[in-house]
Amino acid sequence: MNKTKRYIALFSLHGLVRGENIELGRDADTGGQIKYVVELARELGKHKQVSRVDLFTRQVIDAKVSDDYAKPIEEIGKNANIIRLPCGPKRYLRKEVLWNYLESFIDQVLPYFRQLGQIPDVIHGHYADAGYVGSTLAHLLEVPFIFTGHSLGLVKKARMLEKGMSMIQLKEKYNISYRIEAEERALNVASMVVTSTHQEIQDQYEFYQHYEPDKMLVIPPGVDLERFYHVKNYQADTHIIEKLSPFLRNPNKPIILALSRADDRKNIPALIQAYGENHELQELANLVIIAGNRDDLKHLNKSSLQIWKQILYQIDLYNLYGRVAYPKQHQSNDVPEFFRLAAALKGVFVNPALTEPFGLTLIEAAATGLPIIATNDGGPIDIINNCNNGLLINPLDTQSIGEALVTALSNNTQWQFWSKQGIAGVKKYYSWSNHVNQYLTNLDKLITKLPSTTIYRQGLISHHKKRHLGLPKLPLIQRFIITDIDQTLIGDADALEEFLEFLDNAGDNFSFGIATAHKLEQALQLLEQWNVPLPEVLITSVGTEIYYGSDLKDTGWEKHINYRWEPEALKKALSTIDGIQLQDDKYQDEFKISYVIDKEMMEPKILRRAKFVKCLREKHLLANVIMTYNQHLDLLPIRASKGLAVRYLANRWGLPMAQFLVAGDSGNDEDMLKGDALGVIVGNYSSELDKLKTKPRIYFAKAHYAKGILEGIKHFGFLNNTLNVEY
Repeated sequence: MNKTKRYIALFSLHGLVRGENIELGRDADTGGQIKYVVELARELGKHKQVSRVDLFTRQVIDAKVSDDYAKPIEEIGKNANIIRLPCGPKRYLRKEVLWNYLESFIDQVLPYFRQLGQIPDVIHGHYADAGYVGSTLAHLLEVPFIFTGHSLGLVKKARMLEKGMSMIQLKEKYNISYRIEAEERALNVASMVVTSTHQEIQDQYEFYQHYEPDKMLVIPPGVDLERFYHVKNYQADTHIIEKLSPFLRNPNKPIILALSRADDRKNIPALIQAYGENHELQELANLVIIAGNRDDLKHLNKSSLQIWKQILYQIDLYNLYGRVAYPKQHQSNDVPEFFRLAAALKGVFVNPALTEPFGLTLIEAAATGLPIIATNDGGPIDIINNCNNGLLINPLDTQSIGEALVTALSNNTQWQFWSKQGIAGVKKYYSWSNHVNQYLTNLDKLITKLPSTTIYRQGLISHHKKRHLGLPKLPLIQRFIITDIDQTLIGDADALEEFLEFLDNAGDNFSFGIATAHKLEQALQLLEQWNVPLPEVLITSVGTEIYYGSDLKDTGWEKHINYRWEPEALKKALSTIDGIQLQDDKYQDEFKISYVIDKEMMEPKILRRAKFVKCLREKHLLANVIMTYNQHLDLLPIRASKGLAVRYLANRWGLPMAQFLVAGDSGNDEDMLKGDALGVIVGNYSSELDKLKTKPRIYFAKAHYAKGILEGIKHFGFLNNTLNVEY
């Protein structure tokens, strides 16, 4: 194995992330994934092959949560830190509404690496949101990307539809289309996909267009055996007994223990129904539900409150008072004690989730000697196969859930066998040391196999190299405006003259550039026709070329974007789609393939971007697919776009994206307008940008053309020391 020490960057954006006393079950976003990434970071940091581990998450400044989540840096172990960066509003947000702010997170991470003076050897994104962020950063930094989905949008979509939820509800409640698209993007970019089970690979990821099983690796999560272990002759902690005794008429009966957050997917109401409809089961055992913490139900978020209403309704419906416990509060350190108490009383742990990518609580329960009854999906299949310590159930069949629990509780010989098997199986298959060793072995193979391309990385972290451009002004600027040409900068001669006068008076710490779909020669001709002085920077061909003035080309950018660019294969793939035609050669470029779209085909919505994306994904081809005015289609390298080119420049010069103002009017400007830059959309914009009205830091001007740019500059106070910007 390569002896080079690795710097590993983990990304897990949503939920409440801290090193100790993780608030598991507080809400739908603070669950097993949070525990997994914190323990992974901590264990990786201990390894002799790792120099540094940073776990990046969202900074939360909110009186409703602990101040811990506002700390920019938290050391969680040897060489391991949690790094919290601003992303959107300061307050706590559920993951479904984070999509509008992810570009901002990207723009916060890059300056962190610059300040650190180090680029990670690998980026590992956890869940769809971090998959989107991590895959984008991996392309920008030219480092390998690892993805772990944890739970998958397509699987959730199928399960929720089975339960009767409509597609409209799925979109409104879960933003499911954003999630699935982010997962596709992450799978497309990933050099390795880490899964917990073989079933994930075979029965969950296979539904994705970018399903490539050869790059998927099963590495089961570990369990902290210093916290979760079996105790013979266990004497219950008084603290734990006090939490349960107010609820239970006979507290010495065996316990059916369920521990999860209050979330639709966890299927708690179905468990109560199974218990309530099975009188034999009620005689055999009590039911204990640990579903997060609550002070006042009315202060819970909407989804958790709905689950608790169902729980309380069913307890009342089946008259289960005295048989069901549902304590209001518990601490992280209480969890092992709940497991050990249930094991001492010859109970079982049950996980009836609709989907379960892995289920850390299952191996924690097994480590304490508690047999498990779990859903026949994802992780439980492998866990019970490896440990032989329980039964699988259909989470939609409440009768079979009840029967399985009766079986587990009524045969003492079987119970003892499952208890011993679970303890032994966890030690054999689910230790953190085994997990980390497999992880690093495969990471080393991955890094060794990938080509070394460090043009961009050197530029990002080497401040003293900025002056090689031969343009002494660029490293000194404090503000930068970049604008599209057609229908944005030009189109109104009076407005343009007013804008150029503004540029003349802006001062030396201010710079101007253009970002256009035109090739350099065409862009220069247009600028000359409209008497626009030569900008300091020209981003041309939809972001595939960068020039400083008219003759100095950034060849480093060319090398950066050449990654997996296969123009002939791309043309061949799209040749099967009717309604598009390659444009003349003068519109083509080395890194841009341009088509014109038949308007008649667009009318019935036969041709949409998703159709082109799907066609390329099915052939495992990488490209940025950009549509403009619903008339033009451009294929670019996956690492190229106007927005990515702007970010490349920002980081090469050490200028934060917040000091850029970008202006545009159409679809090929979209990714340039999002993120920490200040975005201005001129009044004569194309309707394809309407979707950006929900995005922060984007201003829709009323004035058209260059006057719209000036209106945006005034709105943001762009030349002032204090910008007028809020999320």
